[in-house]
Amino acid sequence: MTAAAGRAARALPVCFALLTAVHLGALLAGATTAGRLTKPALMPVLAAWALVRGGPWPLPAALLCGCGGDVLLQIGGEIAFLAGMGCFAAGHLCYLALFTRCRPALFARAVRRRTALRAAAGYGAAWLGTVALLWPGLAPELRLPVAGYSLLLTAMGLGALGAGPWTGLGGALFLLSDTLIAAGLADWPRPPVPQFWIMATYAAAQWLLTAGALRAGASRPGPAGALVRPGREAA
Repeated sequence: MTAAAGRAARALPVCFALLTAVHLGALLAGATTAGRLTKPALMPVLAAWALVRGGPWPLPAALLCGCGGDVLLQIGGEIAFLAGMGCFAAGHLCYLALFTRCRPALFARAVRRRTALRAAAGYGAAWLGTVALLWPGLAPELRLPVAGYSLLLTAMGLGALGAGPWTGLGGALFLLSDTLIAAGLADWPRPPVPQFWIMATYAAAQWLLTAGALRAGASRPGPAGALVRPGREAA
């Protein structure tokens, strides 16, 4: 890594943290313009960090898909909402591709099969229960898209759990953020200033997914596309 790349690698996470703080502050203050301007800038900063750190293509691709979803959700309306959900779905597919590459060398190696099965059962039950509870309150045209999207999101969360503790927490927070959005669609009670909590959990989720993948060594390809941890040579 060059000196300039090293400086960028240190500066970009700080930039993301500052942008997130400004955005969340704008949401709390009701500063609509500031909130709308800062939201689309969040994920490109993380994507730039992933690229500077040499992250594999699914990582910045997932983050840029998130940026597309952020922009579309700000537009409003059912068509924009469905298109935004499609962008996030594409991002989850990118994350799944990333976690599939990471699994042979990362945290999943230390997870016993029984623990993995319990996690899968827990995530599956959470998906089924959430969809069953949301279903009556959703508009008919949103029921199947939301159910399909939430299944993909759940798969991403489970894959993130298998890839490492940081990514696992990030996947869980992503699930929480999108559940808060779905609760709004179904007219469920939500905390005050729900958009603040949606964005706080979402920004934390994306940072943890990115930092966790990079921390675990997802940026170092080994032979035949395998991935190895930093500080260790490929076999």
